[in-house]
Amino acid sequence: MGQLGDGTTSHRRVPVAVPGLSGVAAVAAGSSHSLALRSDGTVWAWGGNHDGQLGDGTWDDRPVPGAVPGLSGVVAVAVGDHHSLALRSDGTVWAWGYNHYGQLGDGTWDDRPVPGAVPGLSGVVAMEAGSNYALALRSDGTVWAWGNNYFGQLGNGSSRDESPVPVAVQGLSEVVAVATGASQSLAVRSDGTVWAWGYNHYGQLGDGSSRDESPVPVAVPGVSGVVAVAAGAYHSLALRSDGTVWAWGYNAYGQLGDGTTSHRRVPGAVPGLSGVGAVVAGSSHSLALRSDGTVRAWGDNYFGQLGDGTTYLRPVPGAVPGLSGVVAVAASDSHSLGVRSDGTVWAWGDNDFGQLGDDSTSYRLVPGVVPGVSGVVAVAAGYSHSLAVRSEGTVWAWGHNAYGQLGDGTWNHRTVPGAVQGVSGVVAVAAGRSHSLALRSDGTVWAWGDNYFGQLGDGTTSHRPVPGAVRGLSGVVAVAAGDDHSMAVRSDGTVWAWGENYSGQLGDGSTNHRTVPVAVQGLSGVVAMAAGDDHSLAVRSDGTVWAWGYNVNGQLGDGTTNYRRVPVAVRSLSGVVAVAVGYGHSLAVRSDGTVWAWGYNVNGQLGDGTMGQRLVPGAVQGLSGVVAVAAGDDHSLGVRSDGTVWGWGSNSVGQIGDGGPTNSAATPVLSLLY
Repeated sequence: MGQLGDGTTSHRRVPVAVPGLSGVAAVAAGSSHSLALRSDGTVWAWGGNHDGQLGDGTWDDRPVPGAVPGLSGVVAVAVGDHHSLALRSDGTVWAWGYNHYGQLGDGTWDDRPVPGAVPGLSGVVAMEAGSNYALALRSDGTVWAWGNNYFGQLGNGSSRDESPVPVAVQGLSEVVAVATGASQSLAVRSDGTVWAWGYNHYGQLGDGSSRDESPVPVAVPGVSGVVAVAAGAYHSLALRSDGTVWAWGYNAYGQLGDGTTSHRRVPGAVPGLSGVGAVVAGSSHSLALRSDGTVRAWGDNYFGQLGDGTTYLRPVPGAVPGLSGVVAVAASDSHSLGVRSDGTVWAWGDNDFGQLGDDSTSYRLVPGVVPGVSGVVAVAAGYSHSLAVRSEGTVWAWGHNAYGQLGDGTWNHRTVPGAVQGVSGVVAVAAGRSHSLALRSDGTVWAWGDNYFGQLGDGTTSHRPVPGAVRGLSGVVAVAAGDDHSMAVRSDGTVWAWGENYSGQLGDGSTNHRTVPVAVQGLSGVVAMAAGDDHSLAVRSDGTVWAWGYNVNGQLGDGTTNYRRVPVAVRSLSGVVAVAVGYGHSLAVRSDGTVWAWGYNVNGQLGDGTMGQRLVPGAVQGLSGVVAVAAGDDHSLGVRSDGTVWGWGSNSVGQIGDGGPTNSAATPVLSLLY
C-alpha cells in the first residue's frame, strides 16, 4: 500500500530514505500506514488509506508522503490499526481515519478523512493509540480514554459500551506514562507504582485477583520504582529504575521469563536479568535491551522470534546470538542471497561461477558472508550471477559474465564483488538468466548483459557489457527480470515489457519478441510484479493477482494449462501484497502473512507437503508472519517478520541453507542464516 513512502509498493527490509521529507522529529506506524512529524510541527502521511487514515481528504492510498492538511504545531503522533492521532503544542488532540468504535473521540461513529479535534480534551502531554481505542495523559496527571471498551480498557467504571468521546480514567492521578496491550491498559505514577485496568482473564492486571476484567484501575502490588511499562497481548512488563524487569499475566509460552509456563497474577522478577534500559512486549514473547547493547529474549518461539536459531519456546531470557535481522532475500536457479540489517550480504547454494562471491567456486550448504561489499540495501540473483545495491546508489556484481551481465566492461567471470560501471543513483535491481536491470531514482531503467531477444530494451539485439538506458521508458517505480524478458511498472500503474515472447510472457497479445518496451494489455493499478522463466505476474492495488505467458505446469493459477498472451486473473486469491516466480511455479504473500503457491512441484517448491503440481493457489504449510518471498528455479524462500529465513523445494547444492542433507523439502525448513 506504499506505507514505506518511497514511491513504490516494494517491501524494504533495511531503511530507505523517504523522499521529500526532512527535519523529521518523530514517526509512527499503523497496520498499513505511516506518519512523520517534522520539526516545523507539520504531519506527513503515506500508505494505506481505505479508512481515511492519511487525513488528506481522500480514501486513496499514497506511496509517497503528503502533508496532512489543517495541522500545525504538532509535537507528537500516534497510530492505531487504522486511525491516526496528533498532539498539538496547545495540548489538544486531533484524530482521523477509522471510527467504528468511536476511537476518533469526536462523538460520532463516522470515519473521517481529515483531522478533527477531540472535543473537551486539553492540556494533553502524551497519548497512546491502542488497536481501536486511545489514551491521553494530561499535564495534571489524569488519564482520559475513548473508543472500544469491551473489557473495560477505558477505565471509566463501565465495560462493553464504547465511548465516542473522552472519559476520565477513574481514580488515577500523578501519572507519568501509559501503555496499551490487546485489551488491558497500564499507567505508571510519579511514585513509581503501576496501575492497570481492562481484561484480566490471565492475570495481566497483576493485582492477584481472579476476576476477568476491571473497568477501573487497580494497583499492581509488589513492584515499585517503575520507570516504564510494556504490554503484550495478555502479559505485562515493568522496568524498574534498578534495571530489573518484572512480569505478570499469560505465560503459556514462557513470556514471563520465570522458568515456568504457569500464568502469574502478581508481578515476579525475571531472573538473571539486569542492566536493562528498555523493554518490549510482543504478542507472546518479550525482549529486553541491556545497557551493553545486547538483547535478551524469552517466550514464544514458534516462528523463531527469539532469534536463537530454533523454534523452541524459552521460559527464561537468552541472548539473541550472532547477527540477526535478515531484511531481504533473493533466489535464482540454485543459489540464494540474504541481506542483513547491518548491510552485509550472505550467500549459499551453487557456486560454479563464483556467484556466492566468496572468492571460490565451491558450493555452500549454509550461509556465508560475501566479503568486500557493505552497506547493501537490496540484492538480486540471476541464473549464475548476483547483484547488490549499496546505500549510496552504486551496484556491485559477481559470478557468471559470459554475456557481460556483471556490467564491468569485460566478459570475465568474477568470484568476488566488483562495481558496475557508469550507473549511479540506483534504488532497485533485477537479474534475469544472463542480463541485469537497474532502476535509478530518476525513474529511468538501465540494462546490460545478454540481449539475444532484445531484453535490454535498447532497440538492438547486441549484448552489452556496460549499462545502457532502456528506450522510451520513464516514471518507473519497479523492475523485474525473467529468464530472457524484462518488465517495468510505471507510476501510473501500467506495466511495460520487452524481450523474449515465445509464450506470450510480454502480455501484449502476440508472440513477437520486442526490443523496446510495449504496454501489457488490460492492466492498470499495478503495484507489484514478478517475471519467471516464461511467465509473468502482476499484483493490482485491489490485492488481486494477474498472470500471463507459459502455463504447462499451471503456473498461471487460472485452473488450466493453457498459455495466455494477455493477463488473466489468478483464481481464488485476494489480499496479495507481493509475488515471486521460479522456473515453473509462482508464490504470493497475502496481507495476513501467509504464503500461497501454485504450478510445478516436482521438488516440493510449493511447500504444501506434496510433490504434485497445482493449477490453482494453495497455502504453504506451517508458515506465517511472512513479509517477503523469493523463488529460484526449483526452490522457494520466505522471510518472516522476525528476520528468520525459511526454505523449501530443491536442495541439491544447499540452496535452502539448512546445513542438512541435500534432499528436497516439501515443507518449509529453517535456514541457518541467523
